[in-house]
Amino acid sequence: MSVELPFAPVDTIIRRNAGDLRVSAEAAAELAQRIQNYGADLAAEAAERATADGRKTLMADDFEGEGSDADSDDLELPIAPVDRIARLDIDDAYRVSMDARVALAGILEVYADRVAAAAATLARHAGRRTVKAEDVEVYYDLQPYFE
Repeated sequence: MSVELPFAPVDTIIRRNAGDLRVSAEAAAELAQRIQNYGADLAAEAAERATADGRKTLMADDFEGEGSDADSDDLELPIAPVDRIARLDIDDAYRVSMDARVALAGILEVYADRVAAAAATLARHAGRRTVKAEDVEVYYDLQPYFE
């Protein structure tokens, strides 16, 4: 599966959480892939909600989570790639409303901020001045212990 999300906005999200740390290109690529997978899963769940309501259009209310009420002007993640992410694991018969795209982008940005902040903490803990892909990976390895 190719990564639909451009790395530049993901890099920006990591940098705003990393403070004075540098960010490797591999870290942005790893987080972009993880964001894409999470977004596709959320869209599949939203499609199930829409189907239960007898609809073929995903609406903002079908997406639940912190950030779902985001304003598109305040988002770093671009809407067009988020739309493509939303369609990765759902039937082509579904439509994705603009409000749903913005809601999903907001949720994914909050998610990315959370992972980026943790990855920066892990890089500092390791005594490095660069956030690397391994920091993102370690976050996901440790995540089950905190749920």
